[in-house]
Amino acid sequence: MNISKKQNGTSLEIAVEGRLDTTTAPELEEELSKSMPGAQSLILDFANLAYISSAGLRVLLAAHKAMAPKGGMKVIHVNEIVQEVFDVTGFVDILDIE
Repeated sequence: MNISKKQNGTSLEIAVEGRLDTTTAPELEEELSKSMPGAQSLILDFANLAYISSAGLRVLLAAHKAMAPKGGMKVIHVNEIVQEVFDVTGFVDILDIE
C-alpha cells in the first residue's frame, strides 16, 4: 500500500493506493494519527484503492469519529469493489462518499 498526503491550509487530503487490509491498516492509522490533529477537514482519495477489509473499515470509522466535531471527512473516487463493501456494511450511511 502507498499513502500520499497533501496539506492545503487546514484541509488534509490522503490518497491510498493498493490494498487496505489487516497488514496495511496500521500504516494508514499511524499516518492519520500523525496528520489529523492540525486538520479541520479530511479527504480520503480511494481512486487507486483495490480492496478494503474490516481492518480498513475500522480505521475509517475511527477517522470519521475524530473528524466529525471538526470539518468532517469525505471519501472520494471510490471504485465499484470498495463501494460494494461500503454498501454491504452500511458505511454508505455513515461516510460522506463522493
